[in-house]
Amino acid sequence: MSAGIGFYKGHGTENDFVVIPDLDASIELDPAAVARICDRRAGVGADGVLRVIPSDDPAARWYMDYRNADGSVAEMCGNGIRVFARFLVEAGLARPGEFTVGTRGGIRIVHVPVSGGDINAGMGSHEVRDVPGLRVTAGDLSWEAVSVSMGNPHAVVFVDDLDDAGSLDEAPSVTPSDAFPDGVNVEFVVTRGRRHIAMRVHERGSGETRSCGTGACAAAVAAAIRLEGTAAAGTWRVDVPGGRLAVALNADGTVELAGPAVLVAQGTLRSGLISNERRKSGSS
Repeated sequence: MSAGIGFYKGHGTENDFVVIPDLDASIELDPAAVARICDRRAGVGADGVLRVIPSDDPAARWYMDYRNADGSVAEMCGNGIRVFARFLVEAGLARPGEFTVGTRGGIRIVHVPVSGGDINAGMGSHEVRDVPGLRVTAGDLSWEAVSVSMGNPHAVVFVDDLDDAGSLDEAPSVTPSDAFPDGVNVEFVVTRGRRHIAMRVHERGSGETRSCGTGACAAAVAAAIRLEGTAAAGTWRVDVPGGRLAVALNADGTVELAGPAVLVAQGTLRSGLISNERRKSGSS
């Protein structure tokens, strides 16, 4: 029997991930293997996989290879990078404090407090796109939407009640249909108070999740523009079903995300979940 591959399980505001340390970059995961791992009935169960591999960029030692639950790749994951950073520190691969992580969205700076507590992650710059006629439809209801990029795409809508989004078992309809050729994350947002919002999210490749870090950032940007006329510097509280996140909008257009990240378990993935495991040595 194959010895299997070690993994950890963690979450950030209940957005959960399987962390696979691949310190010599010898494991190859195809979409089907990732989907098997993330299956909540036949696998470990998760919203996505975080593979830990060495970075090719000298600006960061480690690279976060993030995959959605269906096996598709994503540019960035705000909750995932905090869980990734927590793993690096607890595994002794990084020291507490400030360090960099490579992602498909670029180099990101994270800060892991020495004494534990919330992790802060730089999320890069936001971009609000002008998409004429952008709308989101869920069930019998439809709303105008705001397109915000956080390195990955988001369509943000403001609703009267979070229940208006329905079950979100299926992806909401987004028009025009060619606005997001690679799919889009959809956030449904309500206002709770001054610089305080709550949201639900349907993530492309994962379905409705308990939290979405990049989605919280996109929602805060859209809320600032809607309520204050501009994405001015300030910190927003963002309530998600899995907890609360803090989103700091900076004067230079960059965004920072702070919130919890917890490792809850570790184990071994058997060969049945990663039947496509291949090694660079040439074995198959």
